Amino acid sequence: MALFGACKEEDITSGGDSAGRCVWVNGPVIVGAGPSGLAVGACLRDEGVPFVIIERADCIASLWQKRTYDRLKLHLPKQFCQLPKLPFPEQFPEYPTKKHFIDYLESYAKHFDITPQFNESVQSANYEHSLGLWRVNTTSTSGDGAISEEVEYLCRWLVVATGENAERLMPDIDGLNEFSGKVIHASEYKSGESFKGQKVLVVGCGNSGMEISLDLFNHNALPFLVFRNSVHVLPREIYGKSTFELAMLLMRWLPLWVVDKILLVLAWLILGNMEKYGIKRPSMGPLELKNKKGKTPVLDIGSLSKISSGGIKVVPGVNRFTHNGVEFVDGQRLEIDAVVFATGYRSNVPYWLKEREFFDENGFPKATFPNGWKGNSGLYAVGFTRRGLAGASFDAIKVAQDIGEVWKDETMIIPASCLGRGVSLF
Repeated sequence: MALFGACKEEDITSGGDSAGRCVWVNGPVIVGAGPSGLAVGACLRDEGVPFVIIERADCIASLWQKRTYDRLKLHLPKQFCQLPKLPFPEQFPEYPTKKHFIDYLESYAKHFDITPQFNESVQSANYEHSLGLWRVNTTSTSGDGAISEEVEYLCRWLVVATGENAERLMPDIDGLNEFSGKVIHASEYKSGESFKGQKVLVVGCGNSGMEISLDLFNHNALPFLVFRNSVHVLPREIYGKSTFELAMLLMRWLPLWVVDKILLVLAWLILGNMEKYGIKRPSMGPLELKNKKGKTPVLDIGSLSKISSGGIKVVPGVNRFTHNGVEFVDGQRLEIDAVVFATGYRSNVPYWLKEREFFDENGFPKATFPNGWKGNSGLYAVGFTRRGLAGASFDAIKVAQDIGEVWKDETMIIPASCLGRGVSLF
């Protein structure tokens, strides 16, 4: 009997009228076909280990393809963003555009012959101790959104690669339901073209909020950017060299706190004193803050110059919304036409993974980097390091090597409990 690539399509029925299939996967099931899922798939392919990737969307990297704005570019040089075993093409610019990155991911999937199961959403995954296997239950949807099939995958290993940005975060602010203007999340924002001449409140002062504000200004909108908390803003480049690359270079010889001090002095020399614009820095340095709390510093690509010239207005935190505007925490009021929430994303792991030893209640591994990639009972995580694509690549290599070692030493056997139930082989 073939262990990979063979399918015996037989329906199984459990209770009532619902029918589905039980599929034995002779290798790991990977949940998520974003960069993290593709990276671990490529590394497993290199190890000679078969796998199945399950993806709820109809394409790879759906966050990049469907939930990002048009002007987006990678914020770090391409050498820090490429996935394992296949670098970016040499002709790509140092900071690839959204289209460049999507093209790279498409060619990456093709190069490693990665073909995910699209339009298939994981409903639950739990470990069956009596079998020593994971049960991964999914539903597939048709074009009209109706459930077309239910499948239960059985596998020795489960790789969670849904990442840090699976679901959008929308704050619950008093009066928002009464606001009469347009309200969208950054995942729905494409371009400032449709906001020309409008007063737009951007809530969230991270990289997305800053860049969306700049894009709104460039399309002749009137952006108001909320700075509720302190934030580190650094130049993307320092005297022609990537700030990130410079930091990594300095950390080879200097302790982190010293590198933080150097970066802040250089940022002050290049960007000036930002407190006069209402932007306060955290007491903790940018690298220390990133390591301890996962908060990424903003890499400026032109927003600060518009803030200093008044093109982008800095405003304090929001107290509540009114029918045609907003009231800030300092009591000021402002009439606005639209709101863009650049308030980030969250993990969706707690909603479907029935496990609480490895992952915490927020859907992140409890162990911090570099030890958050491996749990118990064949459970792995890729892309939860809060270190971007480089962190996902680190995880992917470790996971594939670990599974590959066991794969080469053991022969996988289909569990006897499934033999009489109509089992498909993948």
